[in-house]
Amino acid sequence: MKPIKSILVANRGEIAIRVFRAASELGIRTVAIYANEDRFALHRFKADESYLVGTGQKPIAAYLDIADILRVAKDAQVDAIHPGYGFLSENPEFAEACAAAGIAFIGPQPQVMRDLGNKVAARNLAVAAGVPVVPATGALPRELDEIKRLAREVGYPLMLKASWGGGGRGMRAIESEEELPGLLEVARREALAAFGNDEVYLEKLVRRARHVEVQVLGDTHGNLVHLFERDCSVQRRNQKVVERAPAPYLDEARRNELCDAALKLCRAAHYTHAGTVEFLMDADSGAFYFIEVNPRIQVEHTVTEQVTGVDIVKAQIRVTEGGRIGGEDAYLPAQADIRLNGHALQCRVTTEDPENAFTPDYGRITAYRSAAGFGLRLDGGTAYTGAVITPF
Repeated sequence: MKPIKSILVANRGEIAIRVFRAASELGIRTVAIYANEDRFALHRFKADESYLVGTGQKPIAAYLDIADILRVAKDAQVDAIHPGYGFLSENPEFAEACAAAGIAFIGPQPQVMRDLGNKVAARNLAVAAGVPVVPATGALPRELDEIKRLAREVGYPLMLKASWGGGGRGMRAIESEEELPGLLEVARREALAAFGNDEVYLEKLVRRARHVEVQVLGDTHGNLVHLFERDCSVQRRNQKVVERAPAPYLDEARRNELCDAALKLCRAAHYTHAGTVEFLMDADSGAFYFIEVNPRIQVEHTVTEQVTGVDIVKAQIRVTEGGRIGGEDAYLPAQADIRLNGHALQCRVTTEDPENAFTPDYGRITAYRSAAGFGLRLDGGTAYTGAVITPF
């Protein structure tokens, strides 16, 4: 194993703080980056060191500036970069740039990210591996008439999705051909702003669907395990709001079938590190369909940690160091040692305006009282009395 002594987190907010906590508990030096608009954000004060990135750029662009992030990483002499989720976490070019700079990327290999991070490529791999998928198109071309033809082949209603990211960005439900051109333009623009790529595709919309996903973990020695499943069906505007583990509607046979399908796909991709295989389950028939793989940590990893006792972020770090699943490392348990214990529920709390359709809001937090007590966990960003939430 090659020990990691310092980690830069190429992210902000609660996930940056979460990674800093895991790294600190492992005795690893932590480095934060921040856009100018985030100079008072809590994550930069939770790290041992913090550096401005993307000078003169808008805040999202600053966290997408690969060259400047690597400049900071080299100046800070870090061994590894953790991408968190969102931003560059699913960008294979970023992983390649880290490798070229001699810095370990805490995540899958670039080719694996290409095979799975792109939702269209992941669907093709799932089909080859014998995992059921929702009917869908490939990446949409630019010609509107051809897009309409492809949409009619799959059949309305449809779900428009970004190929290179999640979090509901670039996602739109389309009920008819008349809605297609306008929503397509909006989705492409949103996907480009969020992920730096406007590629989208169309998928058959399952009306009464449960969203269930399997957490997987792979090492660099060919070992792969699952950490059971999570239910993420409670969503608003295609973004998850409440997640729970395990999914209460699955019996043991169905759970095994779902987890085995996730492992089958990830073995075909030679997957390493933490990842999530997401499925739609028809609430009426009980059939499930693969929809995508997120080759990164997710917001809802916390509920899986609570019911399995596995620290997924520490496991990611150990895998990068060369650790072996099922070996002597306590952070990388064998499949037989991963068991479900109770139930966990995660609720996401964000600043919104309830009088304006719950749109994101900003301003000063004048009162803040966090939950506390046995069995409760808080993964927070800039959340405290007096904190200023900016429009960015």
